[in-house]
Amino acid sequence: MSPLGTAAAPLPDVRRIAVLRANGLGDYVVGEPALAALRAAYPDAEITLLGAAHTAALLADRPSPVDRVVVVPPVHGVRVASAAPDATEEEIDAWAAERRAEAYDLAVQLHGGGGNSNRLLLRLGAGTTVGAATADAPKPDRWVPYTSFQHDTLRWLEVVAAAGAPPVRLEPELAVTEPDLAASRAVVPETDEPLVVVHPGATDPRRCYPEDRLGRVARALADRGARVVVVGGPSEADRVAAVARGFGRGVGTVVGGLDLPGLVGLLARADLLLANDSGPRHVAAAVGTATVAVFTYANLADVAPLTRARHRALVSWHGGCRVCGRRVLEGWCDHGASATHDVPETEVLAAATELFEQVRAEDPAARKPLQRAPRLV
Repeated sequence: MSPLGTAAAPLPDVRRIAVLRANGLGDYVVGEPALAALRAAYPDAEITLLGAAHTAALLADRPSPVDRVVVVPPVHGVRVASAAPDATEEEIDAWAAERRAEAYDLAVQLHGGGGNSNRLLLRLGAGTTVGAATADAPKPDRWVPYTSFQHDTLRWLEVVAAAGAPPVRLEPELAVTEPDLAASRAVVPETDEPLVVVHPGATDPRRCYPEDRLGRVARALADRGARVVVVGGPSEADRVAAVARGFGRGVGTVVGGLDLPGLVGLLARADLLLANDSGPRHVAAAVGTATVAVFTYANLADVAPLTRARHRALVSWHGGCRVCGRRVLEGWCDHGASATHDVPETEVLAAATELFEQVRAEDPAARKPLQRAPRLV
């Protein structure tokens, strides 16, 4: 009996597996335990992840449960390409024909409720199809119900269990390579101080906790001996600057200076990440770094950390726009304002301080970076 109930028997003669999961960086990490289960159940099969370009970049030259990544075109309802229109039907047909030529024995949908994703899955021509499905979605050969308010890690483990792959672990893992660490040190050199990384961004601006408060919390950690570095991509420059202003004195900032390997390396080196619900938070947890993050009530249910020994999740139970009050599950209001602003700064400070001191106590030298070994390969 697996932790999630009885898994189906493994399918015979599975040589090629396709897995559809073409969304964000954090989404890959949340689904990684399901991929690990597939790898364990079918150790000799080639696993192709049908994913996004940033996932391909993340996994390039990095050990993982998948053998390769094929980028999914921008299909309506499956993958959004911010700088490009949806693919034409002819382009999707050509892409699907290339996949059918690979003769997948098993195709697994770990992407959503299936209204659009199962339609794409069924075009792959696999011997057996497995996925989640809402009541009105097309059904694969084997399917599990897609319902609201289920954690995504557990959801996708149920799906792969239906494909004959029982869980091997619940926590996501991401390998750290020496090039990751070298790339991070080229931008943020090593010191003897414990390192706190602050990432104030998120794909959805409603998930962003007020930056001035993050800055003040980070300042309190600096007063306790932390070296603070605030990071963000080019589109997050204003948020990084606002954190620095809240910090109130000189603080290290990196805007767009880290490539994806460098970001992984920096997060692996960090003692603590202070962030929102974002891809970097998921990556940090997957490389073994402690995290403190603020969530809306909706995201708490589906993607928050499953454990609390080294992670703290602060929650906005209202989750309403700072401008108009519309709650996140009531739809977009176009203000692009925080929906986590009602979480008291004192709660974030208390959680961050407690976890920072816990992490420092794990290191006998007390003033050196955390002496755990990152998952090096």
